[in-house]
Order: sequence, then structure tokens, then C-alpha cells
Amino acid sequence: MIKKLIFMLATIVLLGGLFLGCSEKEEPKQEVPLSDGKTEASESPSASEQEVTLKVGAAVVPHAEILEFIKPKLKEKGVNLEIKVLDDEAQLNPALDQKQIDANYFQHVPYLDSVSKEKGYKFTVAGKIHIEPIGFYSQKIKSKDELKEGSKIAIPNNASNEYRALVLLEANGLIKLKEGLEDYSATPNDIAENPKKLKFVEVEAPQLARVLPDVDGAVINTNYVLEAKIDPESAIFRENSDSPYANIIVVREGDENRPEVKKLVETLQSDDVKKFIQDKYGAAVVPAF
Repeated sequence: MIKKLIFMLATIVLLGGLFLGCSEKEEPKQEVPLSDGKTEASESPSASEQEVTLKVGAAVVPHAEILEFIKPKLKEKGVNLEIKVLDDEAQLNPALDQKQIDANYFQHVPYLDSVSKEKGYKFTVAGKIHIEPIGFYSQKIKSKDELKEGSKIAIPNNASNEYRALVLLEANGLIKLKEGLEDYSATPNDIAENPKKLKFVEVEAPQLARVLPDVDGAVINTNYVLEAKIDPESAIFRENSDSPYANIIVVREGDENRPEVKKLVETLQSDDVKKFIQDKYGAAVVPAF
């Protein structure tokens, strides 16, 4: 009788241990209280929950192509890059101002300063990426020495690029500008000396490649040269690589410190991007970092 009683007690203890073990395994996960009173599950959030979308407006070439190159790299860093290309690049700054995009990538500092002064934009530069040396192209001559008296030259009609074009012509001995010009602005009216009596046609920058057959030469931004499938190496002369006209990432003031913006700039200023630019564009596009 005593043996049976001991056996029954042992069985009860054993079964109690098994039930206790099962209840511990099935106990729901506890939530961890945070300092602000909220709770956090013990499991970390998924990658999709951590991902941030960044909308960047860009010119087609080379800007959007460079952004496409870094898109997978940013994905690995938790940034979903959305590239917005507008038919009219002049709308990229209004789009940024109206918060339709988070950043844009198509302009240089003199242009930004000029348009910000005119429109009152509160923008800042997040990083310098590349330079597109502006060049002089022609379908009628092979050398600047072939320019005759009264030759017709097309130049961009926006303030900063018009100044840039005239400075390029001055650097190559074709004209001389008045002294004391400021704010990266000048027009043909600011030419002090014009030995060949060159005639200047002011054209919207995106149209310069199209008017090339109708003039003796044109000063054209490299991005429009690339879009028009013109060989950048065919430029009769172009800016040096120390040009101050670096293309930049522009954001609204204060957004330059956003983590996703910093990741964008860091990735664009990487050795991989430098090699991509050099391999794809050669002398037409020069890294500015």
C-alpha cells in the first residue's frame, strides 16, 4: 500500500512538471515598455517597414542615369529612390518648393543663386556631384580661327549660363567683357570688345542643339549635347575641369540633415560613381568630388 502511494505521488509530480513546461512554451511574447509609454514588440521591424522613400527630380542626361546607377545601392541602405524627370527642367525648382519632390539634381550654384534671388526660394546645397564642361560646337567650321566677321553665335538665354558662355568665348580670345561684372550675370550688351563683330542669338538652353544648323556656332551645355546624341569630343573648345559650375543636389533648407538625403549624397560621392561617370561619359562629365 505504501509503495502504491509513493508511486502515485511521483506520477503527480512528473505530470505537474510537464504541464508547467508546456505553459511556459506557449506563453505569449512580452512587449517591452519604452520610455515614452509606448510598447515595442521584441521582434525587430521588417526591412519594408524601415525603408524610406526619397523623391528626386532630375535632368534626363546624365543626372537621371547616374541616379539609376545608385538606385540599388540606396535600396540596400533602406532608401527607396524615386526619380522624377520633368519635360521642362525649369519646373524642378518649383516642384521642390511645393514639396512635390524631396530634392533635385540638374543645376549649378550660379543658376541656383540667380533663380533663388528671383523667386525667393529657401534652398540649400546638399552636395556637389559633377561638372559638365560647357563647349563651343559647330557644323560649319572646324576651328575658331575659321569664324568670319559677322558670324552668328547662339548662346543660352538664362542669366547664369549666358554669362558662362560669354566667359568661355572671352577665354578663347573672341570677345572681351566689361570689367567689374558681378553675380555671374552678363549679356551681349556687356561685351567691351568684339573684334570680329560676332552676332549673338540668345536661345533657350534646351533648344541650342536644334539651332546648330542655322548658326556658325553655339555654346551648349553638355547635358543637352548628350541628349542630342552629339559627340562631346567634337567641341571646338570647352571649359577646363576647374569650372565653378558643379552640378549639385539641392534640397529645402533644413532637409540637408535628413538621414536619407545624407545617404543619397554619400552614395553619389562614392568611388563607384566616380568610375561610372568616367567610364560612361569620358571628358563630357567630370566628377566634382
